[in-house]
Amino acid sequence: MTETPALPTVWRPRTTRLVAYLTAGVIMLGMIVLAVVVAPQFTTFDRILMILFGLVVAWVLHMLARCRVAADESGLTIVNAFNTRRLEWPEVVDVTMTVGEPWPTLDLADGTSIGAMGINGAEKTLAAHQLAELRALLHTRGETPDPT
Repeated sequence: MTETPALPTVWRPRTTRLVAYLTAGVIMLGMIVLAVVVAPQFTTFDRILMILFGLVVAWVLHMLARCRVAADESGLTIVNAFNTRRLEWPEVVDVTMTVGEPWPTLDLADGTSIGAMGINGAEKTLAAHQLAELRALLHTRGETPDPT
């Protein structure tokens, strides 16, 4: 069984962050260069809109790259692309992630579930390790211990 990690701890995808920020940089650089070298019939307003479009794309990529799962003494903070949710330890019943899923699903005590995009299934080895650490924390911090 995996050793319980020290708190506080944060799990983040590595590849997703790298790709998102590199892509955002390339897109911004491309839009700035395009705005500078574009044909003269384009107005200053058109050039500004090109840069603004690059900024919007970079913002969306940043929102995807910021995903994380943070654990501390009182519970979990799930930061997904466009929402953040704070959960106390007793609220989280279980975490599951089957092969091929993009991220784990946290089953909550109220019968709902929430995805945790901060653990990326594409990073198979890292995701398995992070999931095992999260399960270990749920086992030690959750309201009901595992019957095994």
